[in-house]
This record gives sequence, C-alpha cells and structure tokens, in this order.
Amino acid sequence: SAVQVPGDPDSAGSQFFIVVTDQPALDGQYTVFARVVEGINLIQTISETETDENGLPTERIEITNVTLRDKPLPEIPPFSTETVEELATYRAVLETSFGEITMEFFPHLAPNHVRNFLRLAKIGLYDGVTFHRVVPGFVIQTGFVETRAEPPSERLMKYFGNMEPEFNDTSHVAGIVSMAHGEDPASGNSSFFIVTGNASPLDNLYTVFGRIVDGMDVVQQIEAVPAENEAPLERVELMKVRIEQIDEH
Repeated sequence: SAVQVPGDPDSAGSQFFIVVTDQPALDGQYTVFARVVEGINLIQTISETETDENGLPTERIEITNVTLRDKPLPEIPPFSTETVEELATYRAVLETSFGEITMEFFPHLAPNHVRNFLRLAKIGLYDGVTFHRVVPGFVIQTGFVETRAEPPSERLMKYFGNMEPEFNDTSHVAGIVSMAHGEDPASGNSSFFIVTGNASPLDNLYTVFGRIVDGMDVVQQIEAVPAENEAPLERVELMKVRIEQIDEH
C-alpha cells in the first residue's frame, strides 16, 4: 500500500509498505495497489530485523534492484493429466532421518489422493516436515505442514487444500498408507500415516491410497522412538519425498 502523510490522502509518492500481519485498522485509509505473490517468508524475516528506539533498522536493508517481468501464465498443477494407469507407475521414496521408505500407490482406489500426494511431493511441500505422531503397534504419522523446518511459501500453499474422502475396502494392516483428517472426513490435505499393526477400526473411515513396498525396517525404527502423548521426544524428519517412475518395458 502507498505511504502518505497522516491526514493528507493526496500525499502518496514513491514510498510503500508491505503488510506482514492483518491490519484491518488500515482498511479504507491507504491505497492498496498490489500484493506479494512470492517471497513472503523473506518479508517476514525483514520485519523481524532489530530496530532502534525510533523503529528504524539498525542495519541497512537495501532494495538492490526492481525488475519488471511479464505475469506468468497460469500453472497446470503437477499430476493433473495422467491417467489412472500412468499414476500407478510412480513410486515415492521418503527420505527420512532414519533411512528411506518406498511406497506404491493405489490410484484405482483413490485417484484424487494419489494425485494430491504426488503433487505436494513434486513441489516440495513435504520437505522438512516431521513424523509428529508415533503410536507403537498402530501408526506413525507425518506430512503435517506446521511441523515443516521452514514455513511453506505462498506458491507451495497454492496447491494445499482439503479433499473429499475416497473410502475403499482396503484393510488398515501393517504397511498401508492412509490420509489423516480431523472430525470432518473431508478435511484431509497433507498429513498421512503409515500403519504398523492392526488398525482395523480405521477401515472405511480413512482413505487408503498406497502401501509400503520397501523400508518397513525404517518404519519400525521410527515407531520405536520414545514419545510422550504420541509426540516423539526427538525430531524425526521427513527430509524429502523423491518421486520415481517404474520402467514398464
């Protein structure tokens, strides 16, 4: 929004400000002319810079250059056009702080959940989240965006949203991967869990969309991490989800 002299709405010139948190008191008082679409995390960092008693930064923070560029064409979300058969050729390798876990997908049972997972993995939304829930003999859970080492950018969050459930008859047995949700079955988005034992009470209540095909020993190591109230006492990180495609020929 444009900076102006208090009480003089016609005084705006070259100065502008970027709102870091909601400021409803400014509504209708200043001229809004743009919005940040990339770099809001950097803006947040700048806002936390040390200041003097007058609110001025104690070190020089400089705009070194302003580049004008064409507005990019709308992006096609990754994994929007693949058929169910094509989705089935992908695998996800979960690179964790304990080792790698490989999962295959069930797009014939839950195509939208598979697309969503592949999409979030492809754009890097899962990079740096933790396994935030460990229940021995039941599940280990990860993918919760708020556990991410760095807050996700606005670009990443553009593809983040709730999904309608795709319940199916697959039993929640050891190795199954299923989407977590809150009280509303349509509140699943990024958080998912890996079943480590008999979790049949979850059948037809959560959407199964894949299973572990390699790395159950790593799953068991994570399951064995000491926890308090289901929260691990040490940080167990999902550093990255690597997408690989099987060569069918």
